[in-house]
Amino acid sequence: MTALFEVPVTTIKTTTGEAYPVRRVFCIGRNYAAHAREMGRDPDREPPFFFTKWAETVVPTGTTIAYPSETENFHYEAELVVAIGTAGRKIAASDAPKHIYGFATGLDMTRRDLQLEAREKGRPWDTGKNVEQSSPIGLLHPTAETGEMTSGAIRLTVNDEVKQDADLTELIWPVNDVVAYVSRFYRLEPGDLIYTGTPAGVGAVVPGDVVTVSVEGISDCTITIGEPARD
Repeated sequence: MTALFEVPVTTIKTTTGEAYPVRRVFCIGRNYAAHAREMGRDPDREPPFFFTKWAETVVPTGTTIAYPSETENFHYEAELVVAIGTAGRKIAASDAPKHIYGFATGLDMTRRDLQLEAREKGRPWDTGKNVEQSSPIGLLHPTAETGEMTSGAIRLTVNDEVKQDADLTELIWPVNDVVAYVSRFYRLEPGDLIYTGTPAGVGAVVPGDVVTVSVEGISDCTITIGEPARD
């Protein structure tokens, strides 16, 4: 049977020169206490929660992303990204490292006004979060290069001005716990990405801004905010 049309596969570059095909994107919410507070929520270690995004929201570092429609409050969120390499369901936190291919820096770009409006009405966050080009990502580093990432600075700058500055030790739910939790609800598969949450200091950007995320020990992710898309 011949397909009606060809659907492109989203891939990201790795430090080994291989392409990592993206299957699904899971994003952990409010995983740093200070960010939970700035979003008006209790930072206690309640069970984590997550939302999903389309694979095609993932774009590589160096991309100029279009300022999205229907928002006047487009926010950056710096993240450590976990890439799954081995499938598993109901993974124990102690076994999570066996299922991780590697790590990258990333961004969860957000139409904040639409997210907050949906939150107040008890509606899904799709229009605020699942936005074209909203999941920029840096080079993917295999765990053979990084080891387990349990500590290290995570920082974001806008036009070289520091806006977010924290450490991975401040994650309410560390990487292994996050992998274990998501795998309770879905069988994780190679190609799945988990964005692990953002520190405090989120804020708005405008066209022309240059945003850079750095996580100690791995490559930066840099994007430029472009003008709104016209097509």
